[in-house]
Amino acid sequence: MSKTMISFYRFFLAALAAVFLSVPLLAIAGTNYKLSSPPLGERWFAILINNEQVGFYRQEISELQEGGYSITANGSVRMQVMGFTKESYSHEVYNITPALALKSFEIEQTINGSSSHLTGKLVSGGLQVKRMAEGKTVVRLLKARNPLIPGPMLNLLPLYRDPSKGKSHKVLTFDPEDMAIKEVKISVIGEDKIPDGQQIALRLRNNLYPFVGNDIWIDSGGNTLFESVRDGLVITRAETSTNLAAFISGMALSKKDLIYDFSLVRIDSPLKQPPSRLKGLSVSIEGYGDQIPLLSNGWQEVERKSDHIVIKTGSLVKKKEPVLQIVTENYIKTSDGIESSSPDIIARARALAEPSKSEIDKVKAIADWTSKWIEDQIEDAGSALTGMNKRAGNCQTHAKLYTAIARAAGIPTRFVSGLVSQDGASFLYHSWAESLIDGRWIAVDPTFNQVPADPTHIAFFEGNQISDLAPIVGVIGKIRLKVLEQEE
Repeated sequence: MSKTMISFYRFFLAALAAVFLSVPLLAIAGTNYKLSSPPLGERWFAILINNEQVGFYRQEISELQEGGYSITANGSVRMQVMGFTKESYSHEVYNITPALALKSFEIEQTINGSSSHLTGKLVSGGLQVKRMAEGKTVVRLLKARNPLIPGPMLNLLPLYRDPSKGKSHKVLTFDPEDMAIKEVKISVIGEDKIPDGQQIALRLRNNLYPFVGNDIWIDSGGNTLFESVRDGLVITRAETSTNLAAFISGMALSKKDLIYDFSLVRIDSPLKQPPSRLKGLSVSIEGYGDQIPLLSNGWQEVERKSDHIVIKTGSLVKKKEPVLQIVTENYIKTSDGIESSSPDIIARARALAEPSKSEIDKVKAIADWTSKWIEDQIEDAGSALTGMNKRAGNCQTHAKLYTAIARAAGIPTRFVSGLVSQDGASFLYHSWAESLIDGRWIAVDPTFNQVPADPTHIAFFEGNQISDLAPIVGVIGKIRLKVLEQEE
């Protein structure tokens, strides 16, 4: 790898690690920026290059029972600058003292398909670091007499020491790329207007990136609001999770490399049988927020416990909840993105769902045709009718087109999204449909041509609009899944 590539690689990794943000708060001149503790909770931000969003970062800080804090961060970014392209996913956990000094860390990252695992802890004489990549393990002891401040806490350091205008602070930090300890200078410029708005915040500047300016705006609560690298070439901007919902849900359901590792839900051990050979499944899911709705009727049965939920699918579902007629009428109508009243959609429904066929045979015919008609691609084609005309799209396109044709054929059908397993070893986010057959919702996957779909289809959300998929940001990257029962 050339020196230029190495420099750029370090540059964009540091851009992820150095930012700590939240919803912007209005500051006024003369605000007291002195802090003695970091802001707790979860924060999100968008990463932009030339004003185009290319990634995101999520960070959460919590208190440790033994004292100090834990920082957990996940981020994905795809940068293309000066002819270089980098795709990166990172998962970072830092344990720090009340004074922000590093105690231990664990970093997993995937760069252009190459993965590495880095761990470290403070020992007598310095920082002991272990790096595992490509089947090789390297262990080093890095000497350090002074405390080390991890990247995500660098912006807070001046607020801990002295945030007065004109002050400069030198600090040691650990560079995971070079596995080296480096000195960083952070200068307090003073209160200034944030470049993309009218808000006033404390402006900092550091020398993380040689020959490249790095300016940060931070509020009195310690929340980074805006960061500009190389005069706005790369921007990190505080966002709410709601504002990032469209970007994140679109990537997750498209199964793009940019978010693949972030959205992957691993299980402790592979399923006993391939998903297609299972009849029923029961799983326990931790980290599924109380504020997120649950789908529980017909295809799956859901029970919320004190600290987790239990979902049963397929043959393990014992309850047979009746579906009201007034409810089914809502799943026959045309809707935004699902044009069941389109003449082309109606014509296709008449050709596939012949009156002589049973309801289940109609469903199978529509799913089979949709599976063959739509050529798989990463991007969603858009609406059902657009996908039908383009003949290409991802799982969302398949599900919307199937739903539109099924509704046109008089079969109540709804669009759902959640988790599915293809390899039996992990789960990914996916979209499919559910059709009402003989008074019960049946999962139908027109992407994989499964009727009924295999029991690894675990539905979280109903609806194909961005607002319907927005809750995914409250789940993705957080949940843990454990298989409780498998019925073959």
